[in-house]
Amino acid sequence: MTQIFPVAIIGCGPAGAAASMFLSKAGIRHIILEKDVYPRDKVCGDGCSGKTAFVLRKANPEFLEEIFSSADKFLPSYGVKFVAPNGKGIDIPFGGGRTALERPPGFTAKRMVLDHFLFQKLPSSCNTIIQNAHVQAITRCDSGFEVAFKEGEEDRKIVCNILIGADGDKGISRKTLMQQNEVSKTSMVGLRCYYEGVSDMHPDNFIELHFLKDTLPGYFWIFPLPGGSANVGVGIDSAVVRSKKINLREKMQEAIAGNPNIKHRFSNAKAIDKIYGWGLPTGTKKSKVSGANFLLTGDAASLIDPFTGEGIGNALYSGMLAAEAAIKSVEEKKTDAAFFSANYDDVLFKRIGKELQLSHTMQRLVHFPWLFNLVVNKASKSPSLQQTMSSMFADLDVRSLLRKPSFYWNILMNK
Repeated sequence: MTQIFPVAIIGCGPAGAAASMFLSKAGIRHIILEKDVYPRDKVCGDGCSGKTAFVLRKANPEFLEEIFSSADKFLPSYGVKFVAPNGKGIDIPFGGGRTALERPPGFTAKRMVLDHFLFQKLPSSCNTIIQNAHVQAITRCDSGFEVAFKEGEEDRKIVCNILIGADGDKGISRKTLMQQNEVSKTSMVGLRCYYEGVSDMHPDNFIELHFLKDTLPGYFWIFPLPGGSANVGVGIDSAVVRSKKINLREKMQEAIAGNPNIKHRFSNAKAIDKIYGWGLPTGTKKSKVSGANFLLTGDAASLIDPFTGEGIGNALYSGMLAAEAAIKSVEEKKTDAAFFSANYDDVLFKRIGKELQLSHTMQRLVHFPWLFNLVVNKASKSPSLQQTMSSMFADLDVRSLLRKPSFYWNILMNK
C-alpha cells in the first residue's frame, strides 16, 4: 500500500534537517527522502554564521552546547578579514570580538561533519527517514503530491499533503514545481580544496575574504577549520566566468602560488583533497518559493548570500520557517498557494530579503575596485569606521548606508 504522510521532505541537508527538527517538535508526522547515505560530503565553504547558531539554539539549546564543546569537529569563529584588491586588509570582529561575547557568534566545520551532526539529531517518533531514496517523479494528486522513488532497487511511492523541497537548485523539487522560475543569473560558481599547514591564521579564527583583482567581482577565501586545516577556495559570478572565459582553477592556483599577500602562507602548506567545484544559487530579492501544497527551502529556493557566498544559515532558517508554515497549514487545513505565499514567502523575505538586497549592493561595490580600496584604506586607519563596518553584519540599517553616495563622500572627506 502507498503510505500517506501529512508532510514529505525531499533532501536532508541543513534545510531539510531544520524542517524535520521543527516538525518533530510540533508532533507533525513526516517522511524524509534522502538520495545519499550519511555521512556524506557536500562541497561548501564550511562557514556557519550567527544565523546558524540562532536556528540550532531555537531547535535545541543542547545542540550548540555540544558543538562548542567539540573542538575537534567545530571551530569557533569571532570575525571576518576583508582584503581589498590593493592588498590592504581589515579585521572585522563580530559583536565586539571574543572579549565582548559570552559565546562565539559562529563557527566553521566541514560539511561532512556538520550535516552528519544534524542528521543524527533527527530520528523521532514523528518521522520516517529513508536514505538511498532516489526520487523519480513528483505528481499532483487529490491529496497533494504523489512521490515516486527508488529505495535501492525497489520502486516505492508515498503520498503527501505538503511537500518541502530541500534538494538543491538542481533537484527534482525545483525542476518539477518551479519550471518557469529559473535560478537567478547572479548565481556564482565556486571551487574548494582542503589544505593543511596554511600559516598566519587569525588567533580568533577569523574567516578571510580576499578580493583579488583577477577574481572580481568574486573573491578568494581561506576559512580555518579544526585541527589546523583550512578550506581554501574561490568564487565568482558565473556570468562573468562565461563571458570572460575564466579558468577558475587556474585563477585559484595562481593566487596561491603568486599573490604577494597569499603565497608565503602556502610555502609549507599541502593540499589534502582534490579541487571540487559547485554552483551557488544566490538570492538578490524576493521571489516565488512556494505554491499550492509545496514550499522550497535552502538552495532549492536560491537563498545563498550574494556577497559572502554563505548558504548554511539561510538554509537552516528557511527550513525552520517552512516547518512553521507547514504546522500552521495542518492546524488550519489550508494548503493553497495564497496561504503558503502569505505564511512562508512573505515571512521569509521579510526577515532575509533586505539582507539579500544589501549583500547584492555589497557585491556590486566590488565591481569598482577603487571604491572598495578606498573604504578599506580608510577603515584601516579609523576605529569608528571599523566599528561601522562591524555593525553592518548585525544591523541592516547600518548596512543600508552602502546604498547612499553620502557614505562614500564622508569617507573621502574623512568625516
